[in-house]
Amino acid sequence: MIRIQRAGDRYPGGDPEAGVETRHALSFGPYYDPDNLRFGPLLAVNEERLAPGAGFDEHPHSHTEIVTWVVEGELTHRDTAGHETRVRPGDLQHLSAAAGVRHVERNAGDTPLTFVQMWLAPRETGGEPAYTLVPALPDTYALLAADATLHVHRPSPGDEVPLPDADTLYVHVVRGAVRLAGETLTAGDAARITAERPPAVEAAEAAELLVWAFRG
Repeated sequence: MIRIQRAGDRYPGGDPEAGVETRHALSFGPYYDPDNLRFGPLLAVNEERLAPGAGFDEHPHSHTEIVTWVVEGELTHRDTAGHETRVRPGDLQHLSAAAGVRHVERNAGDTPLTFVQMWLAPRETGGEPAYTLVPALPDTYALLAADATLHVHRPSPGDEVPLPDADTLYVHVVRGAVRLAGETLTAGDAARITAERPPAVEAAEAAELLVWAFRG
């Protein structure tokens, strides 16, 4: 089965007056949909847009694997485990909240910031927080704590992207346009694929895709 969620169907959140605009793919905060609580280990897929100077003040997380992909601009991250970094387009940030951590996320620059943040449920809870920054991620990132692998694709027009052979797939279009199973997906659209051998994705124009592959 392939379920497509259009960008316009995402739940709007954030605080636009404070320069924070969010689009949620799954139930989040005040938005509750019992039929859309999670997808595999994915608990949240949020598209975030922060105006210069805007951001999220220090707040807690626990028992969550937080993966962040910057689309444009620069994200400043600081956490109570002692990490302070700047995350740029093409970099992958992974914060394993474990038994508990607090962090701050801001746009400290003078241009708009756009990023996609994905929360995943770990197979085991507890432990010590951990932080990983992968500059210019080449193509894949194995998130062993959630038995998941993130694949990054940047096809040119006409290219076909074979999707990984996995039990469940989540395809998010970061930019550009692709064709999947007779449908055209553009920036912000996503496809959830279960219970069938995954088809290939064809780029209708230059694109960037985030593809999660889940086992079990």
